Amino acid sequence: MKHPLLKASLISLAASLSASALAATPAKTTAPKADIAAVAPYVTVNGKAVPKHRADFLLAIQKAQGRPESEELRQAVREEVIRREILAQEALKKGVDKRSEIIGQINLAAQGVLINAYISDYLRANPISDEAVSREYDAIKAQLGDTEYRVRHILVESEDQAKEIIAKLKQGEKFEALAQQSKDPGSKEKGGELGWSIPSNYVKPFADAIIKLENGKVTETPVKSDFGWHVIELEETRALKLPAMDETKPQIIQRLQQQVVERHIGELRAKAKID
Repeated sequence: MKHPLLKASLISLAASLSASALAATPAKTTAPKADIAAVAPYVTVNGKAVPKHRADFLLAIQKAQGRPESEELRQAVREEVIRREILAQEALKKGVDKRSEIIGQINLAAQGVLINAYISDYLRANPISDEAVSREYDAIKAQLGDTEYRVRHILVESEDQAKEIIAKLKQGEKFEALAQQSKDPGSKEKGGELGWSIPSNYVKPFADAIIKLENGKVTETPVKSDFGWHVIELEETRALKLPAMDETKPQIIQRLQQQVVERHIGELRAKAKID
């Protein structure tokens, strides 16, 4: 499974910070001929030419979010490019780019863009095969199992409290009423109802208990977990219906790509000389 911070940080750095980093750090090298169109002047603000690649980048973000390209969108992007350049120029006049904390942010933003581009290139060079997707789908199916469980529970502090509740249930008191004693705020007002789920979504003692129960039955003894003591009722079960592999393929590919990236980072980290 991916490291969640990695992807979030790359996206945020690339999308929200790179434009300001470019504005505050003028290029000092000559671009390759293949990039002439991208760095060609797009608009001039206070005598300074702004390269077209900034507009291309902002336009690409909007299109990726589902907005169709149109003259209205292109004009909105143009206005945003101008506004950013005006603000960046004012920031440079005020010496904002000389402040140490701002230099650090600019450097991190630029580094984030480079990392994002490198990872994109790496994934293109190491694509996820259909066979890998199929194996992962089968592994997920095996992990999830083939049954869903609809359960109620009452969570209390002590084993004695749980035993007392079990005794009252045997005497005919209603589970929903006794659930008002539960210290689980998410279910107590719903009569202890947790809804449909699979065992792997619960902590192990809880999962083990519901698998052993028959429909309509309550645990004969309290179930201990890190949260406290549970009294559990299994209301009913049903076959788990999973979406077809084709429906989940994009998510599986993303999951596998994140694993590939994590392995690659681990390999690079192992070879790096750290002093």
